[in-house]
This record gives sequence, structure tokens and C-alpha cells, in this order.
Amino acid sequence: MTAQQTRSPTPEGVARAAGKIAELLPKTPLLEAEINGVQVWLKAESLQPIGSFKIRGAWHRLSDLSAEERARGVVGVSSGNHAQGVAWAAQRLGIDATIVMPADAPQVKIAATQGYGARTVLYDRPGGEDRDAVAQRLIDQSGATLVHAFADAWVIEGQGSMGLEIAAQLAARGQTGPTRIVCPCGGGGMTAGLALACPDAEIVPVEPEGWDDVKRSLAAGAIVPVAKDAPPTACDALQTPATRPINFAVLQRRVTAGLDVSPAEVRAAQRWAFGTLHLVIEPGGAAALAAALAGKVTLDGGTVIVLSGGNTDAAAFARVIAGSD
Repeated sequence: MTAQQTRSPTPEGVARAAGKIAELLPKTPLLEAEINGVQVWLKAESLQPIGSFKIRGAWHRLSDLSAEERARGVVGVSSGNHAQGVAWAAQRLGIDATIVMPADAPQVKIAATQGYGARTVLYDRPGGEDRDAVAQRLIDQSGATLVHAFADAWVIEGQGSMGLEIAAQLAARGQTGPTRIVCPCGGGGMTAGLALACPDAEIVPVEPEGWDDVKRSLAAGAIVPVAKDAPPTACDALQTPATRPINFAVLQRRVTAGLDVSPAEVRAAQRWAFGTLHLVIEPGGAAALAAALAGKVTLDGGTVIVLSGGNTDAAAFARVIAGSD
């Protein structure tokens, strides 16, 4: 088995990832705001160079590849944010990148991925070829390294760097904590990374209705996949079929329960972020904020809410802001 298949993420790995990322990227803002009468903090990962926190895990993974692995290239599977993170890191490191993406991914994400120099291979969902099978075929042909969007120790550690950054920003403002981090959740890469980075904080993953496999897996004590008849969701960034053992092992130790939010609650959060913070947040990136605004999670002065991405089609966002979608 390869190191990718056997290695587990660690707090030490999170610290090493944070050091690498601090040398490359400026800290994203930690904004103070009031929600339902309580002062909270919002981590604006939507302001990363690629518009998403996914740049963290992608950089940690690709920058750790050996010279031989870099020469063979990388393959990623993503609806768009991880795709852009891998493409951005690969371009900067001189690595060939191929990304397997759903054909119905937002065009802005496909175009941005291609703009960073990556080759995109599109597949149909639902009912089309399995995306992991497409990726494996490409890997078999080229010997490339799979950079999984969430089930990868390096990716998990890279996403966890956000937690160390949050703690340092709070300390710089004379605050202790975080006491709680509320985060959007797809496959559980960020959730697991934050759990490793901030062992004293409550970690609250938030998923779209019908795509709440992490919430249901935590309740069941075993991985439960998304139902085959899961409803359509605008939260394409959180549209993952199931978490994986490498993520779930961390989540079971540290996360008590998850939450889900409705499409209307997500749209309300997008409008609130635009009107209050002057930020463009994509549907999936607004899931944690949606839970907070809807009163689904306890808030206090040490609560941090992650705004995980801002990559959304202009027309779709305009409809949300206008209240017509």
C-alpha cells in the first residue's frame, strides 16, 4: 500500500502544513459580526486566491510530492473548488494536473480550473460513469498521483491549518478560543482538519438537506452514504456521496453531531453575507452561516463560522440576492 493509503493525519502534520501555508498565503480575514444578538467571528476563506479554503490542502499535498511523483503529474476529482486548488498549486509547482469534474459544475469553476492550466475531464451526474472510476483509469494510464478532495492525510492537515490561523488571530485580539467552529461539510476534510487543529473547540459540521451523510454517520456510529434519491442542491461544493474512513476516524473521536440546512436557509445566508459583510459567498460556502442565522447552533463570543468559498456563477448569485431564486 502507498503512504497515501496508510498514513493518518496528525496535529503535527497540521502544524507543518500551517507553516508552509503561512509562507505562501496571507491570512484570510477573521471578521467580527453580530448574529441573533451574539458577537461571533467569521473566517472569510472566500477571499483566498482561488476563492476557497481548498487551496490549503492542495498546496500541502502537492508541495510534499517527490520529484518523481511531480514528473508523473496529479489527478483530482472535484466539482470545482478542490479542482482550482489543485490546478493553482500544480501551476505554481510546474506539475501537470488533470481534474475529473461533473459536467453540471458551475461554469465559473470549470473555466477557472482550466485557466490555471489544468486539463478537465467531464462526467455526467447522476447516472453517469462513477467519477472515481474515471479518475482511476487516468491514473492507470499515466501513473499520476491521486489528490483526493477530502480522503487524504495531507489534504486534511492542510485544511486544518485554518484552525491554527483562527486561534492565532483570536489571540492577537486578546480572545481565547475558539470555543466552537461551525463549518460547511462535504466529505469531512475540513471538519477533520479543524478537529485536529483545535482539540479544545467544539466542531460543528453543517451539510445541505438530503446530503447530510456525515450527520447521519455520526448518529449511526458508522459511515452512511447519501441516499440514491438525494435531492438536487445548489451546494455543489458539499455534494459528496459519503465520507471516508480516514475522515470518519477523526470525526468519531471529536465531533458529537452534525446539522443540516435547507435551500431557503442557505439563500438567506448568502443574502446576509452580501448585505452585512459585503462578501460574495457560494451556496456551499454559506452552509455554516445558514445554520447560525437559523438558530440551529449555540453561539457565544468564541464561536467562529467558516465562510468556505465564494465561487458562484454571477447570474445565479444575482437571482439569490434579488430574492428570485
